[in-house]
Amino acid sequence: MSKIHNFSAGPCILPQEVIEQSAAAIREFDGMGLSLIEISHRSKNFERVMDEARQLVKDILNLEQRYEVLFLQGGATLGFYTAALNYLKPGGKAAYANTGVWAAAAIKEAKLVGDVDVIADSSDKNHSYIPSFEVPAGYDYFHFTSNNTIYGTQYQSYPKCDVPMVCDMSSDIFSKKFDANQFAMIYAGAQKNMGPAGTVLYIIDKEQLGKTGRKLPTYMDLQAHIDKDSMYNTPPVFAVYASMLTLRWIKNNGGLEGMENRNRAKKDLFYNELDRNSLFHGHSEPASRSWMNPTFRLNDDSMAAEFDKLWKEAGISGIAGHRSVGGYRASMYNALPIESVQVLVDVMKELERSKG
Repeated sequence: MSKIHNFSAGPCILPQEVIEQSAAAIREFDGMGLSLIEISHRSKNFERVMDEARQLVKDILNLEQRYEVLFLQGGATLGFYTAALNYLKPGGKAAYANTGVWAAAAIKEAKLVGDVDVIADSSDKNHSYIPSFEVPAGYDYFHFTSNNTIYGTQYQSYPKCDVPMVCDMSSDIFSKKFDANQFAMIYAGAQKNMGPAGTVLYIIDKEQLGKTGRKLPTYMDLQAHIDKDSMYNTPPVFAVYASMLTLRWIKNNGGLEGMENRNRAKKDLFYNELDRNSLFHGHSEPASRSWMNPTFRLNDDSMAAEFDKLWKEAGISGIAGHRSVGGYRASMYNALPIESVQVLVDVMKELERSKG
């Protein structure tokens, strides 16, 4: 079977060793004579998995003692509402930045809880850039989306503010170095850069939690999950296990520094070709370009059939752009090897040569 170069925006490409170890655990886990997905989540065998997964997050991100780590369900989509319930006080107000579809979805859910001010908005240019802004004082929290998968934009640095900061990092967490200790909460769906679909990571500063005075449904109360060590109810055991394996792989391959070096090389290779090649242009402005999800178009759409034929013949999968942008999107998550990016670059060069 020829190699498939997986540029899917999510669920993401996973390291081959994680695929193999996960498959083995489905057949039999930990010498128990049982599959991972049929053992009790209260068994010591799975408790060790959950404990290791949470500790790996703390180790990789160098989290201070005040942080707790949870693996829950509902994806970042439920996280939009959960964040507002746990941090927006009755009568208070939250600040949000709107930089794309998922940021707008978070704003919509927060408005069901209380008052929201959109203090930065890039919709005037179809979210092709990250706006410059300052976060005024007086808000209960400020929320932003670090990387915008659909539009191919990413914060190159994080805003400085004097209010608690909450971030949806679903598509770029663990991809490069950053200071996680500046956040009140980070949440991230696993399926973009950390594991298979089915679990969402929460990183919570305990000192900034529980200040709203709201009486919350138990499942929506993050403190309830902290009190039960991330197992208030049955966790998604397979997604947590595969995420644990991926976190091991990240740690064993240099941690955040290793991932940053790996991802910098890939994004430089791709964007250098995009800027050089006369047949293509990018959707996002250069200062806002995503390392994870480059978005690009042909200058002449009449060449699309020929380009599509070339990349499909090269074994490339998953680069069709989202309908909001069109064109193409080459998602380059941690586990994507630079060799796959080189194949895409070679196809872009081949199209240019054929038109020369």
